[in-house]
Amino acid sequence: MSNAKRGPALCLAGVLVVGGAAGAAQAADVAADYPKRSVRFIIPFVPGAGTDVTTRTIARKLTETHGQQFIADNRAGAAGAIGAEITARANPDGYTLCLISSGHTVLAATNDKVPYDLVRDLHAVSQVSTLFYVLAVHPSFPAKTVKELIAFAKASPGRVNQGSSGTGALQHFAGEMLAHQAGVRFTHVPYKGGAASLAAVMSGEVEMSFTTLLSARPHMASGKIRVLGITAGKRSPAIPDIPTIAEAGVPGFEASQWYGLVAPAGTPKDIVAKMNAEIAKAMNDKQVAETLDRDGAESWTMSSDAFRAHIAKEIPRWAEIVQKANIRIN
Repeated sequence: MSNAKRGPALCLAGVLVVGGAAGAAQAADVAADYPKRSVRFIIPFVPGAGTDVTTRTIARKLTETHGQQFIADNRAGAAGAIGAEITARANPDGYTLCLISSGHTVLAATNDKVPYDLVRDLHAVSQVSTLFYVLAVHPSFPAKTVKELIAFAKASPGRVNQGSSGTGALQHFAGEMLAHQAGVRFTHVPYKGGAASLAAVMSGEVEMSFTTLLSARPHMASGKIRVLGITAGKRSPAIPDIPTIAEAGVPGFEASQWYGLVAPAGTPKDIVAKMNAEIAKAMNDKQVAETLDRDGAESWTMSSDAFRAHIAKEIPRWAEIVQKANIRIN
C-alpha cells in the first residue's frame, strides 16, 4: 500500500528531474550560442569620458573575439542614472549590457529618486577596472598647487566653481569631500558627463573639475588644463610627477573610482557566467591592458557574485560618509 502511494510521487520526481535537466541543457545551449547577433553596450556618460573610452576598448576586443558587433551606445544624463535605467528596463536576454562606475553606488546612497534599484534591478557581471581621478584647473587659474587652491577658496568663499559629471556622481562627491576636509566651499556645477565637465574647465566656464586621466591626458600635453593632484592613495606610475591630493595639502584624502559591467536583472546566469569569463580574458589582453594602464586604469576583474556583494557594500558605506561629513548631495 505504501509502495502504491509512493509510485506517483516517484514518477513526478522523475519528470521534475528530467525537466530540470532539460532546462539546464537549454540554458547551456543558449549560452553556447551567445551572442548570435549584435550586443548593445550602453555607456551612461557622454563620449570622451573614462567610461566611454573603457567601454569602447572592451567592445572592440569582444567584437574581435565573437565576430558579433558590441555596439557602444552613449545614454548620458542624471549622473549616469539614465543609462542604468535603460539597462534595468531592457529585455534580460544578454543583448543589453552597461558599464557603470562607482559613482552609481554614490547616487544610490544619496538620491532616493533614482528610478531603479542598483542591486535588485541590475545583474552584476564583473568589475573591469579601478582608477583614480585627477584634479584639473584652467591654465589661467592662479592656483598652481592644491595648497594654493585651498588658500584661494578660503579667501574667496564660493568663488571656485567645480564642474562634475552630474549631481551625486563620484566626481561631485570628490569635490564635496575635498571641500569638507580642507574647510572650504566650492560652488558645484553639474554637467551631462565627465567630458562635458572637462570641456567647461578648458573653456574657463568653471575653475576646476575631477576627471579621469584617460580624458585629461591629451589636454595636459596641449596645455589646455593644469593638473594639481590625483585622488589615489599613492602616486601613479602613469604620471609620477603629479602628487596625491593627500600629500599636496589634504592629509587622508582619497577617492578611488571603479568601472564594472551589469546586465538587466533576469539575464540567464549561464550568459552572465560566459560574459564574466570573456571580460576576464579581454581585460588580460595585452593591448587592452596597455591602453588602460598607461592612462592610470588598472584591470581588475572578479566573479559576478563578488561584484554584486561589492556593490551592495558600497552603497551604505557612501551613505555613512555623507552623513558623517554632512555633505549635501541633493
